[in-house]
Amino acid sequence: MADTDSSTAIAMVAGESSGDLLASRLLSGLRPHLPQARMYGIGGARMAEYGFISDWPMEKLSVNGLFEVLAHYRELKGIQITLRDRLLADKPDVFIGVDAPDFNFGLEAQLRQAGIPTVHFIGPSIWAWRGGRIKKIARAASHMLVIFPFEEEIYRKAGIPVTYVGHPLAQVIPMVPDVAAARSALGLPADGRVVAIMPGSRMGELKHNTIAFVQAARILAQRDPGMRFIAPMAGEKQSRFFRELVSQAGLQDLPIQLLDGQSHTAMAAADAVLVASGTASLEVALYKKPMVIAYKMMRATWEILRHMSYQPWIGLPNILAREFLVPELLQHNATPQALADALWAQLEDPARQEMLRQRFTAMHHALLRDTANESAQAVLQVIEQNRRQPRRTSPA
Repeated sequence: MADTDSSTAIAMVAGESSGDLLASRLLSGLRPHLPQARMYGIGGARMAEYGFISDWPMEKLSVNGLFEVLAHYRELKGIQITLRDRLLADKPDVFIGVDAPDFNFGLEAQLRQAGIPTVHFIGPSIWAWRGGRIKKIARAASHMLVIFPFEEEIYRKAGIPVTYVGHPLAQVIPMVPDVAAARSALGLPADGRVVAIMPGSRMGELKHNTIAFVQAARILAQRDPGMRFIAPMAGEKQSRFFRELVSQAGLQDLPIQLLDGQSHTAMAAADAVLVASGTASLEVALYKKPMVIAYKMMRATWEILRHMSYQPWIGLPNILAREFLVPELLQHNATPQALADALWAQLEDPARQEMLRQRFTAMHHALLRDTANESAQAVLQVIEQNRRQPRRTSPA
């Protein structure tokens, strides 16, 4: 493929901040090969750094939970249909769905049926729940890019072309974090304990997790008055909502340093992290930090999902370790006292901190690949294979 192929068009959809970060790594590998290619769809600020043009705000897709999605169904469906029609008319060389499976797989299936090759970056957790989705994936994706080594065999057995590319975050995050530099960058003292509070990037996650997380921080502050708290926010909208929730709960007396993004700097600076389940928990592990994984959601959603899991863990570090390396406190168990006690126990246990550093370092090495280049090469091969296919002709 010519390095200056200005006719190449790549459409992508990423639905939240973690997808934006992951997609940006893929784009960093693609851009050197396709410096003039048009890249567009739905994405965030990190993707924009590589010339990606987002036709809708990425936050429109950042909805989680069964009933929360239903409340936004009409708007989400409208975006999906409009984008589908645009892509069917435009016929990009490839469509890449980055996570957001409920939105992307339906779109991918229709595009693939029309002859547009589709790549899905990051397989949904069919190994954790809803394994029946493998049939839907087979219809939707021309090629899967997976980020955990055990996923390759799952897709190969299902006859789905797949490439294990490692986890992009393992390449981005340093093997040994620079705590001093991170604290200096955030204006934090070099000594004294720092705890990062990360209730989630989605509005629904903030709604359900923030109060318990901040109340837990207040309990920790009573035990260690010198403890500092930092809370990276995905954007101004999330930051404003966080402040509103804290104020409404009468918790504004606890000094929490809100950060505009800078989640990785916060993790590097922290001694421990209180984190919502999701990609962020893996990021914390790659920064080799003790953590407590917690998650709350609508009661009706919880009652459905808790019966659908195939395994006892929900946090990615524990799933990869196949054991409870760090505590998980979910729904009714995620009380402020329980969260505080679980985090305090790790802060007070140097031997456990060292054990976690060793285990998380081994995990980091296992996930480390040249993800940007390997994922880009897989996408380029999909584009080339499609170009070699006989072009469809319209009926006379």
